[in-house]
Amino acid sequence: MQPTPDFDASRLARSLLRRCRQGALATLMAGSGDPYCSLVNVASHADGSPILLISRLAVHTKNILGDPRVSLMLDERAEGDPLEGARIMLSGRAEEADGSDLEIARRRYLNAHPSAEAFVNFMDFSFFLLRPTGTHLVAGFGRIVDLKPDRFLTEISDAAALLQAEQGAIDHMNADHREATNLYATRLLGAEAADWRCTGCDPDGIDLQAGSKTLRLDFPERVTSPGELRKMLVRLADEARAKP
Repeated sequence: MQPTPDFDASRLARSLLRRCRQGALATLMAGSGDPYCSLVNVASHADGSPILLISRLAVHTKNILGDPRVSLMLDERAEGDPLEGARIMLSGRAEEADGSDLEIARRRYLNAHPSAEAFVNFMDFSFFLLRPTGTHLVAGFGRIVDLKPDRFLTEISDAAALLQAEQGAIDHMNADHREATNLYATRLLGAEAADWRCTGCDPDGIDLQAGSKTLRLDFPERVTSPGELRKMLVRLADEARAKP
């Protein structure tokens, strides 16, 4: 069964990567190689790769240190029958974050999970990135597709200036432009009014969150610098205000 012509598999996969905050992590048991599955909190790197903050005391971390091959299922937590909602099954390797990736992983994870501030500095906790080798997307009848990473990850090699300015932009939006953030959510994305805040921005869009609810606002075109980001956010705010 081929996907229907109006189905944008890449866009849906990217959206799930950005919006999901929990997932089922499958690892291989050290020694036996038996499959082991656990529930984990996730965030997304600037390129969309899942970020994990996990303890070395946990079984799944011990498994990763013995064999980094993992899979991660993320789903949209649809109301009603969960099997009617979209989900992706990522396969790849989990790597401990270091260097610039560690800095990005830490701030993006804490933006998505502020409560992790309570234990992020514990000696046994470390950030890991899941480096995908592919994904299996299931989104309903006629909408089942296998995708390579270049179909769902965001190119960031040309966006160093944007990533460096990301946290400042997020803080500025949440402190001084909360009205615009809420307009993005309600008028551009059709969400209910709530205390929406920005949790991340990247060349392809921005992530919004209110409590346990998450949204993804895609940009009409890529942005790679702070100046381009500012112009895009103003443009989208104007579009939102123009909507009834």
